[in-house]
Amino acid sequence: MKKILVPTDFSIPSEHALKLASSLAKKSKSEVHLLHMVELPTGIIDMGSGSNFSIPESMLYIRKVRDKLIKYKNQFFPKIQNIKHAIRFQNPYEGIRDYSKKINADLITMGTKGHTELEEMLIGSNTEKVVRNSEIPVLVTKTNEEEFKPKNLVFASSFKPQKNNAFEKFLDFASNFKSKIHLLKINTPHKFENSQLSRQKIKEFADRHNFSDYSINIYNDSSVENGILNFSNEKNADIIALATHGRSGLSHIFNGSITKNLSKSSIKPMLTFKV
Repeated sequence: MKKILVPTDFSIPSEHALKLASSLAKKSKSEVHLLHMVELPTGIIDMGSGSNFSIPESMLYIRKVRDKLIKYKNQFFPKIQNIKHAIRFQNPYEGIRDYSKKINADLITMGTKGHTELEEMLIGSNTEKVVRNSEIPVLVTKTNEEEFKPKNLVFASSFKPQKNNAFEKFLDFASNFKSKIHLLKINTPHKFENSQLSRQKIKEFADRHNFSDYSINIYNDSSVENGILNFSNEKNADIIALATHGRSGLSHIFNGSITKNLSKSSIKPMLTFKV
């Protein structure tokens, strides 16, 4: 992992993402790019008399944005030398997508304004669009991660062959840290598979990759999403990793509502890879 992109709108959730990116960059010695998107109002291009956004006002705004980005660099990345910032005039989702490709980013780290439900964390607004469509792994957080140390990583999957590409990206991420990987298959009443068969599939999946520090886990729960969260809480996981299909976001994984009494602390940073 050589380059981390952190889009920021200067909100509290985006500050959480900055802190997380700072911790990851220290461990992986990655280059960090801060990005702020300015979505211009209609009429900004001609700057005519009908425009509500004058040139002096726009220049002042850009200076304030630049000063804020520099402040963030000093505040959240004081010990990281290789850090850059950029301001782009574009739709937020499209700007993040295009800039990540331009710099050849290895990871995008984003905050979310979700409250207590996992669905709110990943479904909706620009974060969901990036998660759904990005060819680059996306790490989403909603909590304040101080001195983040990813020691326990959960990779939840059906462990079908097409997940190999996503898992290779996950291993590339995990290789930056001395982490234990928990391979997780969730069984539900509506989609049950006997444990022996599940373990065999996971073992064959793991054997196709060159890594050793892992555990095989089959977990029974009422739904896939509850099983992932409950298992991750039991293991005190630092990151939950998932493979996604771009057609419909995470709906193929998270079908239906999430149990509303899940506590805020149960939501872990989530790492997604597009299959």
